[in-house]
Amino acid sequence: MIWEVLLLGFVLSLDNFRVSIALGTVPFGLKRAVQVALTFGLWDGIMPLIGLLIGRQIGEAVGDVADYVGAAALGGYGLYLVISALRNPEPDELDHPWALFGIPLSLSLDNLFAGASLGILGLSPWFSAAVFGTMTAVLSLIGLQVGRAAASLIRIRSDLLSGVTLIIAAVALPLVFGG
Repeated sequence: MIWEVLLLGFVLSLDNFRVSIALGTVPFGLKRAVQVALTFGLWDGIMPLIGLLIGRQIGEAVGDVADYVGAAALGGYGLYLVISALRNPEPDELDHPWALFGIPLSLSLDNLFAGASLGILGLSPWFSAAVFGTMTAVLSLIGLQVGRAAASLIRIRSDLLSGVTLIIAAVALPLVFGG
């Protein structure tokens, strides 16, 4: 059963990893990157527990739109960055906590459905939540660093690059991970 939980945790964290690469192009420091990665992990750990509490019916209803909610949040933030980049000079550091911490919440909605299913499969919700949260935090931090490295290699405005990257990720996310 441990391998199943690890595999499920890895698969559920892949969307966060991909988005973290895009978010890593946003100019912010290592401290903020760690905070964002921990937020990704926190939400991905909490959502399965919430899924168990609210039941399978609500989890199934949210499961159909979870990928689209996350994609809409990403696309909205990406569009905001593009418009801001076209209207304002490039900032030294971009810091929008409402977006950097709200995006992980919207992406963790798939774990809500997973949590609703965990009880039926007989898996420990506490162990699963810890595995999901830890795996997501680690992969998110790696993704943020990959994005940061890519942004340093591409010589265009980092806020414009970030916005375009997030919009691309928003379009790709439901195509790759959706139904």
